[in-house]
Amino acid sequence: MKYDQYGVAYASCDELCDLLYQKPDFDISRVSVLDPEIYNFAVNSLYAELPQLKQYQHDHATLEEFDQQNQESWFMPEQYQQLDIAEHVLSLCTNDAELQRVGNELLLFQERDLFNLLKYLKYLVDTMREHNIVWGVGRGSSVASFVLFLLGVHKINSLYYDLDPSEFLK
Repeated sequence: MKYDQYGVAYASCDELCDLLYQKPDFDISRVSVLDPEIYNFAVNSLYAELPQLKQYQHDHATLEEFDQQNQESWFMPEQYQQLDIAEHVLSLCTNDAELQRVGNELLLFQERDLFNLLKYLKYLVDTMREHNIVWGVGRGSSVASFVLFLLGVHKINSLYYDLDPSEFLK
């Protein structure tokens, strides 16, 4: 199996067969295939309840165009897409120091066009809580963000520890 410049996995049918010999439980629907016609024809002819293979489509977009396309299509429910994330995070503040810090950080997020990311993180945290999924205390420079702390992404109060948000949003 190979990966293109965008991280999309693809393989030939022969490579996919070799992979299935090594890992019989591998989900072949996760891989795009260079030449799926023969396999898909056999599945259809035999009325087999097997997944169809996807044809690998080489995208000719630049990495910047690819990134922009993905930034515009977040997979999250409509209620999160419509959420005023700045208002939501500001409503979580309990004092003036928190309001000041959140205001400054939100400006940094806005400058980088990352409000959709914040909306998605809110959705992700809500989903993990709803399903009782445990996640880490905090990791790397993200713990310098008080906004991420308020959203529940991590458990390190960066305001208490006087961590500089520019360490995260460089």
